[in-house]
Amino acid sequence: MEAAQVLLGVMWVGLTLYALLGGADFGGGLWDLLAGGSRAGMPQRRLIEHSLGPVWEANHVWLIFVLVVLWTGFPPVFAAVMSTLYIPLTLAAFGIIGRGAAFAFRKSSTELWQQRLFGAAFALSSVLTPFFLGTVAGAVASGRVPPGLARGRLVGAWVNPTSMLGGVLAVAVCAYLAAVFLCDDAVRSRLPGMAEVFRRRALAVAAVTGVVALGGIGVLHADAPRLFTGLTHRALPLVLASAVLGVASIALLWLRRYLLVRGTAALAVAAVLWGWPVAQYPLMLPPAVSFRQVAAEPAVITAVLVVAGAGALLVLPSIAWLLAVQHRLPFERGSPG
Repeated sequence: MEAAQVLLGVMWVGLTLYALLGGADFGGGLWDLLAGGSRAGMPQRRLIEHSLGPVWEANHVWLIFVLVVLWTGFPPVFAAVMSTLYIPLTLAAFGIIGRGAAFAFRKSSTELWQQRLFGAAFALSSVLTPFFLGTVAGAVASGRVPPGLARGRLVGAWVNPTSMLGGVLAVAVCAYLAAVFLCDDAVRSRLPGMAEVFRRRALAVAAVTGVVALGGIGVLHADAPRLFTGLTHRALPLVLASAVLGVASIALLWLRRYLLVRGTAALAVAAVLWGWPVAQYPLMLPPAVSFRQVAAEPAVITAVLVVAGAGALLVLPSIAWLLAVQHRLPFERGSPG
């Protein structure tokens, strides 16, 4: 296996971790938005803050890691994506910044109107950020990002059927993951009633996501035929695995096996994510640019792999410990909103 192939795999592992961990955090913001009025929705918002509080900032490590690896390992792809898709990427960056600031300021605000203002900013950013990131994925996957600086259409590259499908699916998946994770968090916090609320929401979002995904088959067939062919041929095992895991997750939710469903839901999302690169391999910028054409010099690739390996030895245990500590933190029912 070539070093560039290994680096591609490492980069996609980072993207998968960001989608699972950061995605669940974004979904938590959506449920914060839909929790209800200031008083009625306070218990749900407290649980969401309890779940996100210790780890939400750490999740963006994976996005930074992916961008750095793409920049150093495959610089022409980085340049093409960043220059053609700078509008949705800038909007996503503003969303990440605004979301973080609003989350922090709401915790420290004492006036109700301030909490409402920052809460609305946090929730809205939590929805728009994954949407814009999904449009970026759709633009690349549908072959609308040509090599070179700003060679693609600045609006049409990400405002198209495949990109819109990617944005809607990203929001739906984030909402689903958050609802699934919050079911287990509610049970551990001895809030069975709230677990039922998020269980119903998870089942509803799973149904909506399934309908959108089925409708997306027609969208991809018409708008991104190369991607459609790859998904229905080379990547078909991963697509089928995702469908099976999705059905298993719904069954586990129905049976209230919340700890198990965390695993099956995460695996279902990971299968979809890995189906994309498998479907278009060896291309990084469809329809004609392969990873070999845009990979950095072998010495650079090797250096990046060595640094990534050394960083993993330092970062992964720390993040695992952080998640373990967060998992044991008691839920304070009277914490400020």
